[in-house]
Amino acid sequence: MEDPDEALVRQSQNGDPAAFESLIRKHQRMICSLTYRMTGSLADAEDLAQETFIRAYRQIGGYRAASKFSTWLYRIAINVCLNWRQRESLRNDVHANWADNEGAPGAAGESAPAGSELAGRVQAALLKLPAKQRAAIMLTVYDGLNHAEAAKVLGCSEATVSWRVFVARRRLKAWLTAERE
Repeated sequence: MEDPDEALVRQSQNGDPAAFESLIRKHQRMICSLTYRMTGSLADAEDLAQETFIRAYRQIGGYRAASKFSTWLYRIAINVCLNWRQRESLRNDVHANWADNEGAPGAAGESAPAGSELAGRVQAALLKLPAKQRAAIMLTVYDGLNHAEAAKVLGCSEATVSWRVFVARRRLKAWLTAERE
């Protein structure tokens, strides 16, 4: 099966910025949606989507068509989000330590995104999941990738994806059930 993006990728690799711009337009919604679901913040999602495309542009010469371009792009986006999550955890730890040591008031948490109450509760529960489990759920449930495709994006085995999805679903169900009661 030929990748529908192949011609644009080749043109981008040959230095055609308009071709890469076409790739961005084609995949922007997909990447923004993924980064939003990984972060829960529209502002962070836009920044991470932009970072994803910048990295893709810098690395386009290394793309070898071993998988579809969209899979390669997903993998970059997931890695950008996982790195962001790690930086955020470190930043939050520093702020928490400072607050504990200095007695500073805590920052107000970001409110849930607009939408139905259930959607807000589901988003909040998703954000409690470890980043790798959240990524597995996002790719398989929200983006409709099968476990093999998700494994390529995440750089792990299909069994690992299956396990992450299983554990994540179990945790989400427990959290949402407990919250309802």
